[in-house]
Amino acid sequence: MTLLGGGAALFIGNGYQPQMPAFALDLGYGNPGLAYGALLSADAFGALVAGLALESRGLLEARPKTALILAMLWCCALGIFSALTSYPLALMLLFAVGFLELSFFAMAQTLVQLRAPQEIRGRVIGLFTMSALGMRTFSGITIGIVGGVIGIHASLALSAACLFVLICFLFVYLGYDESEKKY
Repeated sequence: MTLLGGGAALFIGNGYQPQMPAFALDLGYGNPGLAYGALLSADAFGALVAGLALESRGLLEARPKTALILAMLWCCALGIFSALTSYPLALMLLFAVGFLELSFFAMAQTLVQLRAPQEIRGRVIGLFTMSALGMRTFSGITIGIVGGVIGIHASLALSAACLFVLICFLFVYLGYDESEKKY
């Protein structure tokens, strides 16, 4: 889960959110103020709904495989968003992006907190937090600086694809031990 959190922070983090004014312009809105706010609000509203649904209904059991699948879906949703030319579809997809991001990240953090050995729990949680939040610094490079070279749409799609590959690696090469229910 530390690799998942760190990879998500490194490749995407919140590097796409500061790019929303440019996305709004590219989606055909000359004044990005309200359009930008609506795009960010759709993302935030998706996260809010995820938090309420996951907590009030116990919608998904916290399992490593589920967290990885949710993160893969997040990558797909961001990749599709980066290619959209329809503003209404972008709003709907950003709702899904927010829902999926909060879902996989909260699940990964829950798994770390529940499964870390008690004698080193603080260090394990600290490592996860440093990875999942500290690596966000570099998402400005993967999306921002690279976006200046190849375009923000292509850089977001490339970042999502790189994270997707990392998640596939986590599935295949780390393996899942059903007896211990952990990766």
